[in-house]
This record gives sequence, structure tokens and C-alpha cells, in this order.
Amino acid sequence: MSTADRPFPWVGLITLAAAIFVLVTSEFLPTGLLPAMASDLAVTESQIGLLITIFAGTVVLTAAPLAALTRHYSRKSLLLVVLAVFSLANVLAALAPSYEMLVGARVLGGLAHGLFWAIAGAYSAHLVPRHQLARAVAVTSAGGTIAFVLGVPLGTALGLALGWRAAFGVIAAIVVVLVVAVIAFLPTVDHRVSLATGEIKVPVRRDPTMPSVLFVCLLVVIIVTGHNVFYTYIAPFVLDTAGFAPESLSILLFLYGGAGAIGLVLAGVVGGRYPRGGLYGMLAGVMLAVSALALFAGVPLLVVIAFVVWGAAFGGIPALLQTRLLRVASPNVRDVGAALLTTSFNIGIGGGAAIGAVLYSVSGTTWLPWVEAGALGLAIVALIFMEARRRARGVPLVTRPIRVVEAESP
Repeated sequence: MSTADRPFPWVGLITLAAAIFVLVTSEFLPTGLLPAMASDLAVTESQIGLLITIFAGTVVLTAAPLAALTRHYSRKSLLLVVLAVFSLANVLAALAPSYEMLVGARVLGGLAHGLFWAIAGAYSAHLVPRHQLARAVAVTSAGGTIAFVLGVPLGTALGLALGWRAAFGVIAAIVVVLVVAVIAFLPTVDHRVSLATGEIKVPVRRDPTMPSVLFVCLLVVIIVTGHNVFYTYIAPFVLDTAGFAPESLSILLFLYGGAGAIGLVLAGVVGGRYPRGGLYGMLAGVMLAVSALALFAGVPLLVVIAFVVWGAAFGGIPALLQTRLLRVASPNVRDVGAALLTTSFNIGIGGGAAIGAVLYSVSGTTWLPWVEAGALGLAIVALIFMEARRRARGVPLVTRPIRVVEAESP
């Protein structure tokens, strides 16, 4: 049965969303536990923040090579192996006796995380027809949003109550449960592109949809770098700059994540109808919110409102970008495109955390929201420039996915 004839695969997509929830929670868990982890391991908060950079750097260096090396293996079987390795990485993090050992555990987690996204990023495109992509991506992306709504705040609360090691241990246990869920509920897919007699597949580098894929990846780098310059150090901003009590941190993170869920629903609605307007609107919303945080950090009510707007606006951006990539990429480059997308996200995550660490060590959190606002402004300018160029060349906004072949061997 073709994907067009199947019912919408809710159970499989929700299983993927659950896996994304756990992995994103683990990746960003140190953001809410910076003081506790730094105190226990006798290092600075900036060093703990760099754990996110190390994790993301590992993804950047290994996601695309691992995706290429494993492209012939079953997607579902490979996903099970990746989840098992990720569980082990979190066990090692929970038991790490030193900062150096924790770094090693984060590197192992980054290896698994990068390959996971290379698989999961394109999985929804194998499960649904093209016209349902925005809806499917919104469902799986909900895992990441719920990680900010529940995962990171609950992990932060658990870490503060029982110790940060307990939070990583719980993540490891949940991943084991996920392995069972994937076996039971995630459909097997055939990710290979079939060719007709006499057709020869064009190499990825010569696929005509690659420039569009690379532009989406560039947007991701710009946007996510700016976001993580600020978000990685949100705990010291809330506690020190805005002057909130420690128990308020989890509440603000819940508000941010809950608003992000609303933004994700909006992305699912507008992703198919207004792909340009939706992305422009959400980027502008983030700029407005973080600028308000920079200007009115001493006004608690405005800080809370800005957090809600920030979460709602940013919550839909990753889904809109992923949907855009899957639409412009031909089937020949979807898996590679998904690997490049996760590489781009992690360049932004790691690069943003590193830039934030430097700025935070020099001037605290003063400049962090302004850097995010500037980065998103740059993304808007890049979008305007590329779309003007597209119109001048008569290229459609969304390139129909095609099988790319040629008559002769490359």
C-alpha cells in the first residue's frame, strides 16, 4: 500500500515524538542545572554550559558521516541501536565522578543523537504523502516542544530536589522504555529510492535541489545560534538579571514551553498555507520578545509576558524550517538533507552556547538577548534577499520533490 492510501500514522509519529522528547530533554538538561552541576563538580557555570557545545559539536562532526555510512541499513533497526547507545550515555553521565568523565558521556550521547536525527528527521517523509508533511512534522516536532514544556522544567525540578545525577538516570530509564515502544509501534519503512530500468541516480552534490536544502540549513545556523546564545544561559538571566526567586525558574520554563506548544500548533496550521508569512511572523515575534526582555528585565510582569511571546513565536520555527527542507529536497537527498539539518541545528546550538559562554564570562547576561534579536533580524534579511532572487529567476518557492536521474554514469 502506498503512503497516499494509508491512514494517517498517528501511533508511529507519536512514538517518534516521544523519542524526540527524551533526546531533546537530555540535550538541554544542563541549562536548568548549571549551578548545581558546577558546584558538585567544582567547575564554573560556563564550563557546564560548554557541555551543550561539546554535545552539539559531536553531532556536527559525526551526523552526516554516520548517516552516509549507515544509509543501507534498516531505519527502524538502526533507530533501536541508537536509542540503546543514548541510554548508556545517560547512565555514564549520571555516574560520572569528574567533569572529564561527564564530557566523555556527552560525546557518546552526541554520537547517538546525531545519527538519531539523521534517521528521525526524514522518517515522517517516508510515512506520509507530501501534502501531509506539515502535519506529520508538527506531530513529531511536538516531542521537542513538550521537552521544553515538561522535560527540561521537570528535569530541572528533579535535579534540584534529588540531585542532577538522578535527572540523567531517569532519562536513561525512559529511553529503555522507548526502545520497547519503537519495536511495538513504529512502522518499518523502505527509505531507498527505486529507479526505473536504465536510470542512474545522480550524486547528492549534483542534485538540483541541494542549493535550496543548503539555504534552509544556513537559516537554521543563523537562527539557532542566536537563540542559544541567550537560551543556554536563561537560568542566570532569570535569577540574577531579572531577580526572580530560584523556585520561579521552573515556572517560567513551563510558561515558555507551554507557549511553544501553541506556536507549534500554529506552525502545523500555517505551514501548508502560508509558509513565508508564518516564518516571517514568528521570527519577528521572537525579536520583539527578547528585545523586551533586554529592556524591561526589572519589570516582572513584562518578563513573564515576554517569555510567553518568546516561547510561542520560537516554538513553531523549527517545524516550519524542517517542513520547508523536506518539501524542497528530492527523495534522493532527503536522508542527507535531514543529516545536514541536524548538523546545522547543532552548529547553532553549540556555537550559540560557546558565544554565550564568552559573553557571559565578560559581561553577564546583558548582551545575550540583543545578540539573539540581531541574529533573527539577519535571518529575515537573508529570507528577503533569497526570495527576491528566486522571484527574479522565476523559481517556485517550493520545489516539488523529484527523482533525479541521468543517462550516463557520473
